[in-house]
Amino acid sequence: MGAHHHHHGESHGHAHGHLHGHGHGSHGRAFAIGIALNTAFVIVEAGYGFLSGSMALVADAGHNLSDVLGLLIAWAADSLSAKPASERFTYGYKSSSILAALANSALLMLTIGAIGAETIHRFFSPEPVAGQTMMIVAAIGIAINALTAMLFVKGSKHDINLRGAFIHMMGDAAVSAAVVVAGLLILWTGYIWIDTLTGLLIVAVIGWSTWGLTREAVKMGLLGVPRGIDAIKVRALLSGQPGVTAVHDLHIWPMSTKETALTAHLIMPGGHPGDAFLHELAHALDHDFSIDHATFQVETADGPCHAARMHEAGHDHAD
Repeated sequence: MGAHHHHHGESHGHAHGHLHGHGHGSHGRAFAIGIALNTAFVIVEAGYGFLSGSMALVADAGHNLSDVLGLLIAWAADSLSAKPASERFTYGYKSSSILAALANSALLMLTIGAIGAETIHRFFSPEPVAGQTMMIVAAIGIAINALTAMLFVKGSKHDINLRGAFIHMMGDAAVSAAVVVAGLLILWTGYIWIDTLTGLLIVAVIGWSTWGLTREAVKMGLLGVPRGIDAIKVRALLSGQPGVTAVHDLHIWPMSTKETALTAHLIMPGGHPGDAFLHELAHALDHDFSIDHATFQVETADGPCHAARMHEAGHDHAD
């Protein structure tokens, strides 16, 4: 079947390992502070929501509670993904972040169901709402969510999980701002249905973000090509390398929510190109597509086996 060569960009992989390890302490602090602040706020917001009769506040408290649980799950996955590989878990626990994303989406769906049911019930049985209390508590929410978001600003440039936390918290600050506006409108107009409408709008916002998260998490769980990577362009880069006549068995999949792996067979009839070529190719994949774990198998022989592989490559390309 000809010469085979497996190559993994090892120097690159080790560099990534050190980077991840280095960042865990600061991420841990950010998660801990964010969870503490948001837990305290959930207790205050839910309490005042029930006392003031505001479904908008109760809905927002439910949303923030799901965020606290989501941050806990993300923190656990972040810590687990730093654990080294073992004989049983040869990739380590990196994919725990994908499980965390699936758990978070399931959690948000339960939150939507509970808040939605209560808000619809309130729509048909309206109760008095204290607009001023709504405004004060929601204003505190804006400050806490914005502060929590700031904790993740630095890491969000390099880590998709932290970027997600940052975007989510800024979104929460915007939701709290909507509650402030609703409180103001109730004070001005006296229309208590504005509160119920705001509660429904918050449920719709959570539903929209949950759908996107669920879709992406399921795709990652099924080892789909990560978002932002064009498999056709990756194949073109590999096929365009000097000496490469064909590429087959190309696989691209997420090892975690922030690391991507690739394996490919390269047909190179002119002979094995040497380690420098493979290192440079691994570097190009990382630079152009953020694929940081690349493994190549070089095949130099012609013959029946090669013909069968070429047939397979045609099927791969058709897919």
